[in-house]
Amino acid sequence: MTHEMLQNYWWLIMSVLGALLVFMLFVQGGQSMLITTKAEKRSLLINSQGRKWELTFTTLVTFGGAFFASFPLFYSTSFGGAYWLWILILFSFVIQAVAYEYRTKHGNVYGTRFYDTLLLVNGVVGPVLLGVAVAGMFFGAEFTVEKASILDVQAATISKWGPLHGLEAIASWKCLLFGFMVFFLSRTLASLYFINNIDDDEVQQCQHKHLLINAAIFVVLFLATCAVILTSRGVEIDGSGTAMWTDYKYLHNYLTLWWALAALLVGVVMVLFGIIRSVAKPKFRTGIWAAGIGTVLVVMSLFWVMAYNHTAYYPSIIDVQSSLTLANSSSSQFTLTVMSYVSLLVPFVLAYIAWVWHKMDHTKLTQDEINQAGDDEIY
Repeated sequence: MTHEMLQNYWWLIMSVLGALLVFMLFVQGGQSMLITTKAEKRSLLINSQGRKWELTFTTLVTFGGAFFASFPLFYSTSFGGAYWLWILILFSFVIQAVAYEYRTKHGNVYGTRFYDTLLLVNGVVGPVLLGVAVAGMFFGAEFTVEKASILDVQAATISKWGPLHGLEAIASWKCLLFGFMVFFLSRTLASLYFINNIDDDEVQQCQHKHLLINAAIFVVLFLATCAVILTSRGVEIDGSGTAMWTDYKYLHNYLTLWWALAALLVGVVMVLFGIIRSVAKPKFRTGIWAAGIGTVLVVMSLFWVMAYNHTAYYPSIIDVQSSLTLANSSSSQFTLTVMSYVSLLVPFVLAYIAWVWHKMDHTKLTQDEINQAGDDEIY
């Protein structure tokens, strides 16, 4: 395989990991509902998500690690430059891990409400800021890249950012729109997951109400986000390697990459089917799978139009020539080739995860199971 083919292949891998991460954010979406849930039912929701929270964290770490190995310049530019934004994201996931591990443990001097608050913080901050970070890959960020500066002993930093180091993205209404769209998607998927996973009439009725409200808000935000992306400028790379801003770049990419457009449309239909069917028929409890697969397809299509078709996937709004592309930010051909052999194990890993998921959710969670479990068996 040529270097270009390997770069495209690894961006495909990154799109799959990114899509799976967005789907797994239903854990965070469920945590954001704890404040509106009765105390006696809160343990049901927490233990339902407690079986899956580690998968979300692991997917996030894998996503970052794969980016480091395949596109190290992006890793150093975004993770190393916009560090205040990423520190907030990672901190929210750290307190999530602490909350799940210590919420019901003996000697808990803070009480369960304290750890429920930590879960709530992660449930809101995690999806919103992850959405803001990804939105910067469409709308651009304030950085410059000078590869020659790596030889500067006093300031060996390739990428240079403004004084806010990524926090400026929170002030961008486009990035916030994207972030809150991801947030309400996570809440919608959470309701669908609870409907599928918990066998409790009161929880079922409550989650159907949450589903209707959150799904309606999500659809509005999704349509607005799509309109903004399709009418936004993007950075195109011409034959000589020169970067230039191009109007309606992402719209042109969808019209050119028909398979990306097909994935988007099929994904949207599947998400809407999972939502509408679940709302219309309360006994229908498998909407999470249609909506989940649809979410994965939509996110993958967004990643494809973000980088394929000679597009810079991380535009610089300060210096357009510093924008990152698959060609100028990837690892060497040798590194990508070696990692490609390792990637052949991914289907087996996914099959194992699917099998474990099936085993954990084969029996629906009930209130009796929570009441009869020991302190070391519940979250």
